[in-house]
Amino acid sequence: MTPLQLFKCLADDTRLKSVLIVSTLEEACVCDLMDALELDQPKVSRHLAELRKCNIVLGERRGKWVYYQLHPHLPTWAKDIITQAARNNLDYFSAALEKLKQAKARGASC
Repeated sequence: MTPLQLFKCLADDTRLKSVLIVSTLEEACVCDLMDALELDQPKVSRHLAELRKCNIVLGERRGKWVYYQLHPHLPTWAKDIITQAARNNLDYFSAALEKLKQAKARGASC
């Protein structure tokens, strides 16, 4: 993976927020991202498919949902960029994390 490939894959608001959420939580389900981003399942899944194609995330099916984590073979430099972006830009996706937290509190998660 080159820096150009990484940044092209993350050059979308939905994909970037999804990756930052997955990185922060270490794992997130499609339904978690639906709640966090207030998007429907097909749209979230389409963006996650793009991230899988880029080898940024890896999905694991559990029942009817797929759970995502950062790809274990993601280069260290790319993981570092994602981790630092999440740590230093929480204001960019904190509203999404709050929506996810509220959904879980209502029992609306997977």
